[in-house]
Amino acid sequence: MSMKRRVWDIVEVAKPGDVASRTFDIAILALIFLNVIAVIIGSIHEVEQRLGGFLSVFETVSVFVFTLEYLARMWACTMDDKYSNPFSGRLRLALSPMAIVDLLAILPFYLPFIGVDLRSLRVLRLLRIVRVAKVGRYYSSLTLIRKVFRARKEELILTSAMMGLLLVVSSSLLYYCENGAQPDTFSSIPATMWWAVATLTTVGYGDIYPVTLLGKLCASVIAILGIGMFALPTGIIGAGFVEAVQKTKSEPARCPHCGKLIE
Repeated sequence: MSMKRRVWDIVEVAKPGDVASRTFDIAILALIFLNVIAVIIGSIHEVEQRLGGFLSVFETVSVFVFTLEYLARMWACTMDDKYSNPFSGRLRLALSPMAIVDLLAILPFYLPFIGVDLRSLRVLRLLRIVRVAKVGRYYSSLTLIRKVFRARKEELILTSAMMGLLLVVSSSLLYYCENGAQPDTFSSIPATMWWAVATLTTVGYGDIYPVTLLGKLCASVIAILGIGMFALPTGIIGAGFVEAVQKTKSEPARCPHCGKLIE
């Protein structure tokens, strides 16, 4: 086995029995989560004052590791049939969603060193949080989520349209019921939409509420409708997951290497 093939096997999702690749995956995942934790605690002023130096060193080491991973993936990708062409294959990989995420995870670190004004691009350092998205490369089960949303796309679009319609109707009704009694609070239909969203989602902050009898009656009906309407997407997605899991279990086993059916 050539060195390039071995590097590609290691940086890609681990195959069964490949200890080195599995160890690499776990190490990268651990580093990603540690980076996210560092970003979170680094936003605390007291922690930044005490551990600023350590966090800076950790950031440098992490970016170095992620850069090596990115370069190794670009170098060895020609071992995959999809990226076999040295130029167009690497370009295709570089433009893939996960490769773009990988690049965004390290790019903010290098931008200040190429003559770009740090003050205007400092906000890009927040892009370090996209390292969380790299988790998707190593968990094949996350593809199940994409399959479910794709299979239930029509139902979700329909329910979203219905919720939007209910939001507009609810806001309009409460505006006409309450505008006379509370002209400042229910000043317009767009302003009333905040109340409609809080009511339909059953959050009910209580900062805006009807005071007239007709407004209270309409609000009661709208709140009841919101309980059922906003539960529809949850039921659709839940049923989709059950169906996808059952379908996966019923499918015949395939070889993870060649994709052929296992006798």
